[in-house]
Amino acid sequence: MSFDTPKDNRAFAARYGFPFRLLSDANRVVGAEYETVRAPEEPSSSYAKRRTYLLDPGGRIARAYRVTDIPNHPDEVLNDLRSLQGS
Repeated sequence: MSFDTPKDNRAFAARYGFPFRLLSDANRVVGAEYETVRAPEEPSSSYAKRRTYLLDPGGRIARAYRVTDIPNHPDEVLNDLRSLQGS
C-alpha cells in the first residue's frame, strides 16, 4: 500500500511489470490505522513507513513487523509463516 494516487500506482505497476494491482491510500486513512503515517517533520514524510503484517487464517494480525532489514525481511516473514502453520 502506498499514499500515491491510484493513477500513480497503476503507472508504477506497469513500469515494473507487476502482475497485481497496488493498493492506494491517498488520504492516509488506512495508513493511520496500521501505524504507517510519518510525522510531518520526519524525513520522507510523504512515504508510508515500512510495515508488514502477517495474518492468521482468521484474518487476525498474528505478527507485526517494523521493517529495518529489507534484504532479510522476506525470510523472516516466511519463517514465521511456517511456524504459524505448524511446519
